[in-house]
Amino acid sequence: MTVIRVQRDDFDIGKEIEALRKGSTGIGAIVTFTGTVRDAHGEVTAMTLEHYPGMTEKELARVEAEAHARWPLQASLIVHRVGRLEPGDNIVLAAAASAHREAAFEAARFLIDYLKTSAPFWKRESGPSGDKWVAAPP
Repeated sequence: MTVIRVQRDDFDIGKEIEALRKGSTGIGAIVTFTGTVRDAHGEVTAMTLEHYPGMTEKELARVEAEAHARWPLQASLIVHRVGRLEPGDNIVLAAAASAHREAAFEAARFLIDYLKTSAPFWKRESGPSGDKWVAAPP
């Protein structure tokens, strides 16, 4: 099972994980990562995330399929928000479920590393000094 959603609305982490594991008794490990908007130094009042509908989902499906090819996953999940978000808001949820924890950890790290560095999302931070585009980390 794979789930990919790009949406404006917030998500409920517990409900997402429950849906991911529903009906699957072969799952022994679920590793999740939740990313949130942070304002560590009073410099971010909002973050706006943009994407190209259709292209983004296709690319997320490609990377999720790659994770399933590399690790023995029973299920995976990517939920990524777009639009204007404020500090403390959820941005992304990535999860990998497998019979064993090692595969789940490795696949979850692969998914979130891709989302952080290469996924087709564009981020603009707003703060007291104005707006600025955020470059993806290397």
